[in-house]
Amino acid sequence: MARQYRVISADSHLEIAADRWSHRLPPQYRDRAPRRIRLPNGGDAHVIEGRPMLIEPVRCLEQKMWPVGGSFDTNAGAGSPERRLKEQDIDGIDAEILYPGSLGPGFWRGIRNDQVYKSVIRAYNEWLAEEYCSVDPDRLIGMGLIPETSFRDAIDEMENCARMGLKGVLLNAWPSGKPLPTPSDDEFWAEAIRIRMPITVHIELHHSPGGSPAGPRWQYAKDPGPEIYAGGADPIRRLYQAFGTRGAKTAIHLIYAGVFDRFTDLQVYFAENQIAWIPMWLEHADIIYQRNSRVMEEFFGLKPLSRLPSEYVREHCLWGFLQSPVGVELRHHIGVDRIMWSTDFPHTETEWPKSIEDLKRSFAGVPEDEKYQIVAGNCIRFFHLQ
Repeated sequence: MARQYRVISADSHLEIAADRWSHRLPPQYRDRAPRRIRLPNGGDAHVIEGRPMLIEPVRCLEQKMWPVGGSFDTNAGAGSPERRLKEQDIDGIDAEILYPGSLGPGFWRGIRNDQVYKSVIRAYNEWLAEEYCSVDPDRLIGMGLIPETSFRDAIDEMENCARMGLKGVLLNAWPSGKPLPTPSDDEFWAEAIRIRMPITVHIELHHSPGGSPAGPRWQYAKDPGPEIYAGGADPIRRLYQAFGTRGAKTAIHLIYAGVFDRFTDLQVYFAENQIAWIPMWLEHADIIYQRNSRVMEEFFGLKPLSRLPSEYVREHCLWGFLQSPVGVELRHHIGVDRIMWSTDFPHTETEWPKSIEDLKRSFAGVPEDEKYQIVAGNCIRFFHLQ
């Protein structure tokens, strides 16, 4: 009998010490893995080549966070899978979609050797599937990680995640590993649809190698010259910065790369973006597009879209949020079937262990069927949980 879900956090985190899974690395690479160290103040930190030290804060101590002095041995969200299930029970949560935390793929990409880096990704995914989520796969729903080295590597790891039973994957960069979408990414999208693998993005894709969001805004077919850029006419930038934030940039890139035109069944979930800004962004993105489509084609070589930007977003994108009464009030301007609630446990924003009280505040006056869709139903559908 399928598990009956009432409340699912569609975005929570595993702040797990690397020594929990680094034993799965090939022996010749283990000294390149992230390494936990003990600081003079008694707190934990991690070190890895190519990155500054990452200090573990105190997490969920009377709902306050302290930036130093945290221990993975005692911090909430950092323990065994059995302890995590107890933390869910305390919070009144039936299940969580589990992303890595600060100690994740952006930090690991300090490793510049691709083979070592890919081995780190593989070791984490195997540990996640075989040692952590396997304790209760209906409640511990970990997202497999995808390397940012090449589209072939991305496909291989996604298929490996599927074989191990992981119910979704996290893209940290474009499948090709390039700063912008490329035609080779299409093989990844096609394979994701073929094997029914849910694709997620936590906040946004990074647009340059190594986890930095810097990089070119778009590779335009025409170069209009510096005087046009100086006038603030960059069209891709205007579309995603028209009251948009974070994931808006990745969504606009997917639209203008033609990904949603070529892959009409593709859905992408953008976790932890909040939602109150989305109606205003979509409204103004459409206005800017309609007013400037001729300029965009004439000066930048951007072909007209077959639909408005808002139509693509409403059909292909889902958005994660937490603690947003205003966003919930605006839900029909986004789509009740397009948004998913989360706790963000054990990060600063979490209301753990009182998330159910937060639900009551955010969903005051919302019909029960719509509330259920946002706090469980959409997550069940997207991640194929039943």
